[in-house]
Amino acid sequence: MKIRIEQDESLAEEEIILRCRALTGEVRQIQNAIASAVGTTQNFILYKEDTEYYVALEDILFFETENGSLNAHTRDNVYQTKCRLYELEEMLPGHFLRVSKSTIVNVWQIYSLRKSSFSTISEAAFFHSHKKVFVSRHYVRALREKLTERQIQQNPMP
Repeated sequence: MKIRIEQDESLAEEEIILRCRALTGEVRQIQNAIASAVGTTQNFILYKEDTEYYVALEDILFFETENGSLNAHTRDNVYQTKCRLYELEEMLPGHFLRVSKSTIVNVWQIYSLRKSSFSTISEAAFFHSHKKVFVSRHYVRALREKLTERQIQQNPMP
């Protein structure tokens, strides 16, 4: 991989261009790292019936497969995406985490995590939403680690 920086004083604003043969996981990671570093809000193209929507990635609570389609849930809406769950898992930033065979959550949007007294499955609830998802026992530990990491980032030690 080559990295080249060109200075152009005639530019009105900074511009970063990534050229690649294929949109690989590595290229997506670079894209996410750049977006995170400059504080850019990434929009995601989602669909509802015949309409295409540009939804800020931070507004998405979770992605979930249901009846053969992949849905993106926000607080008030459900949209469809043309991606596959494994593709999303590779391209989404680090604050998105798979929590079951069919669900990826936005860790920054999780309000609570409740362990069921009847089974090994936990339940995650989201800020300002009635929506909840089930967290498989195989993913609970990774989710707890991400939630702890989020807490440390939000409240750094002096």
